Amino acid sequence: MATTPKGLMISAPASGTGKTTVMLGLLRALREDGLAVQPFKSGPDYIDPAFHLAAAGRASFNLDTWAMDSGLLDAVTAQAAGAEICIGEGSMGLFDGVATRGQSGFGSSAETAKRMGWPVVLVIDVGGQAQSAAATALGFKAYDPDLPFAGVILNRVASPRHERLTRLGMERAGVKVLGSLPRRGDLALPERHLGLIQAVEHPDLEAAIAGYASFLREHVDLDAIKAAALSGAAPAPQALPTPPAQRIALARDAAFSFTYPHLLEGWRAAGAEILPFSPLADEAPAADADLVWLPGGYPELHGGTLAAADNWRAGMQKHAATKPVHGECGGYMALGEALIDKQGNRHQMAGLLGLVTSYEKRKFHLGYRRAVLEADMPGFAAGTALRGHEFHYSTILDEPDAPLAQVMDADGNPVPETGSIKGHVTGTFFHLITGEAK
Repeated sequence: MATTPKGLMISAPASGTGKTTVMLGLLRALREDGLAVQPFKSGPDYIDPAFHLAAAGRASFNLDTWAMDSGLLDAVTAQAAGAEICIGEGSMGLFDGVATRGQSGFGSSAETAKRMGWPVVLVIDVGGQAQSAAATALGFKAYDPDLPFAGVILNRVASPRHERLTRLGMERAGVKVLGSLPRRGDLALPERHLGLIQAVEHPDLEAAIAGYASFLREHVDLDAIKAAALSGAAPAPQALPTPPAQRIALARDAAFSFTYPHLLEGWRAAGAEILPFSPLADEAPAADADLVWLPGGYPELHGGTLAAADNWRAGMQKHAATKPVHGECGGYMALGEALIDKQGNRHQMAGLLGLVTSYEKRKFHLGYRRAVLEADMPGFAAGTALRGHEFHYSTILDEPDAPLAQVMDADGNPVPETGSIKGHVTGTFFHLITGEAK
């Protein structure tokens, strides 16, 4: 039977335990060893895959059991073709997901690992404990007996004595220790309000990743980790999502960078032309584009620059007079009338929608979204159900245009951020993952 490349899932009991450091160091160390490494991210994260790409030299793809059906999961899995080993990074804690089942599951990293046949490497922050950490590891190992468990990497170890005591506990629990990382305050990646800064903004990302790889080589048994990787069944042949247009002008810069890699890969694979442009550099979209697409990102950090981008704004308005424009989250905010920044300053945006948003009045929006379109949007007809994810802190002050969709959270509860449509222009606060098959 055909199989996928061998793989592992790097997960943890909770967020903030250091699994991203381990992930990036492991990707780079394996690459330095001459292996073709395919990174994946479990769940709806649009920041980590760019870091994975920088570390592994291969595009990273999201595997999401809540949002994706079996066919799309197979199509994404197939992106590992030609790799020698797959390394997945989990989201939150290993078993964390939503309460209501989605297209294939509840969105947990454990589900992804089981589907892929990957053993779990659990990164445990052992700060403030020693032998007791073994009880945590044992609980995670035993919670789902069908989930293969490779072992643990101890993180933030304070001293040789601390390591010895912690290892004794793991030995007693029958848990394999794959590595022990000393506490170091200089390894954390810079963060901001949505978590990590973007990879393109890191002041010296290459040096940071090289440092993680050296750190892991010194303190982790790479041979044992390679030996623990296992293969799953090969995916059935499937196609990635099709493009919403033939020539797509795609905003790409520090303000607009959050697009799921499987969408872009699907668009390219189907023959679409992606034409990047930078609103921050005051570039207009290509005049001959069929569609302009503004991804999410951080326009709230660049309000003054966007307000002064007259060439970009004129190009957007000219395109929208006759052809479609779509924006997601930050891109949606930039299509509006105005954006108010953290200091309370009001900045003029593209003016294609009446939307006014405020980052001064912060409100946290996070979670999966299921949206049933009330009007057509690029690539999808009215009545289509879409799956996506929302993550931002902005508040809507005015949203005068017609609602684009009925939007619900993962449990089916209504969400007031419905998106908008005006003429050829549409926008949503959620980032599109896929449309549901009819």
